[in-house]
Amino acid sequence: MDKNRIDGAGKEIKGAAKEAIGKVTGNVGKQVEGLTEKKLGEAQRKVGEAIDKAHKSAH
Repeated sequence: MDKNRIDGAGKEIKGAAKEAIGKVTGNVGKQVEGLTEKKLGEAQRKVGEAIDKAHKSAH
């Protein structure tokens, strides 16, 4: 499993938590920060998935 997949999933989780805290507290900046981190994590995870898929098809 590619490291990007693991790191990306972690960022998605942390971002979702920050976003939720921002919503609960009414902190729009924290919401945006969380959403951004979540989306970056999602992109990183997808890169890792693509790398894994490429490795599998090469073998």
